Amino acid sequence: MANTNDGLASARARGRVCGRLPKLTEDQAALAQRLYDEREKTVQQIADMFSVPRSTVYGHLNKAKTVPRQPKKTKVTKS
Repeated sequence: MANTNDGLASARARGRVCGRLPKLTEDQAALAQRLYDEREKTVQQIADMFSVPRSTVYGHLNKAKTVPRQPKKTKVTKS
């Protein structure tokens, strides 16, 4: 186990990134946040835009402490 930790420390010192890379870049996450906040797109539409699952979009929205939005109010007309 010591050899593994030494190797990881050495890689970090050389500037290597360990672990899985994020599916969305910071710019994509910011765009997703803006689209969600401005109610331009649903979470499903945002996920489809970036070819990621909805859970990934929700994960990025949760990092930003986004408050769940209420559904748009629709006018009910009687026919």
